[in-house]
Amino acid sequence: MKNKKERHKIKKHQDFRQFKNKIFFRTVLMVFIAGACFYLIYSLIFSGNFADWMVGAYQTLFRLDYSAAYTLYQYTFRNHTDLFMVIAAAGIFFILFRIYLNWFTAYFEEIGGGMDRLLTEQTEEISLSPELLVLERRLNTVKHTIETQKNDILETEKRKNDLIMYLAHDLKTPLASVIGYLNLLRDEKEISEEVREKYLSITLDKAGRLEELINEFFEIARFHLSDITLQYSRISLTRLLEQLLYEFDPMLKEKGLTGTIQTGEEVMLQCDADKIQRVFDNLLRNAVMYSHENGKIEIQTARTGDAGERPAVVVKVFNDGDTIPAEKLERIFEQFYRLDSARSTKSGGAGLGLAIAKQIVELHGGSISAQSSEGRTCFTVTLPIAQGDTPSLTP
Repeated sequence: MKNKKERHKIKKHQDFRQFKNKIFFRTVLMVFIAGACFYLIYSLIFSGNFADWMVGAYQTLFRLDYSAAYTLYQYTFRNHTDLFMVIAAAGIFFILFRIYLNWFTAYFEEIGGGMDRLLTEQTEEISLSPELLVLERRLNTVKHTIETQKNDILETEKRKNDLIMYLAHDLKTPLASVIGYLNLLRDEKEISEEVREKYLSITLDKAGRLEELINEFFEIARFHLSDITLQYSRISLTRLLEQLLYEFDPMLKEKGLTGTIQTGEEVMLQCDADKIQRVFDNLLRNAVMYSHENGKIEIQTARTGDAGERPAVVVKVFNDGDTIPAEKLERIFEQFYRLDSARSTKSGGAGLGLAIAKQIVELHGGSISAQSSEGRTCFTVTLPIAQGDTPSLTP
């Protein structure tokens, strides 16, 4: 740690070496010019024809003889030489200091102009003087970061607005169906029990879809209007996964899927149970949604962390489906990003499930990633096991 701090100090010192050198040499130059000017004035007064010139000037201006002109020179100038030299030195100092100050403040104006360009829409790189190369690089880094963040915000906002528009559009279809079939049930006085049952079944199905869409609106609102806070408790991760897989059994059977779980050890985890359950609920829903019919969903857990390493549990969720392209895998955890780019929302949610899962996992100090090849997709969640949360063998 000490060596790292020392290297950082050395690097900071070297970053502005060119700037320091230029200031030093310009300061030396200004001192040299001031000395030369002072020496020149001193030489003119004491070693040149300055006295003769002044006496001649007095003779011409005041029409005096040489003796009277010389006496006037002695009285007005020669007797006050020290005062005039001080005034001359002060004049030289202030003139050169003003020049030096203008040169130095030009750097601040240049840096200020570079900072102003951070807020503009210009795409050109910020360019500063060679001795300010370090600041130029940092300003350009900040500029690129701001541009990237701005583009990300605009892209996220666009995806959110598009999704809300699509959801609003799709709300009309089930709502119109519910209203239509309810009107039929009300208006038709004589209707068979079979037809009534059919109408009620369709109405119930459409009402369920309407509820799903409304829940997606609430999901968007919750994601943006509230911060996720964790309430820790000690749970058995293995039992949680087994319970979730059991609850998903009806959804699995509907698509002819089979679900299995492979665990060697029961891991006791210190975490927010509700939030962690939501992570794996989202992953299982995603797996069911994008699995091919009659496929298999598999959950595997394993403990990692040998001697000296931080202990952690790794949970992998596999499903059989279409291979996800690499460019989509890179964005799969972004807000409002959905693998199916079609306008209809029948086959997908609001595009928040994986983004929320990633946020929850990272709040727990873990990580989440996705891999997909040859029709098999795997989501990997790694969660740290706090000291003292050592696993015990399943009884």
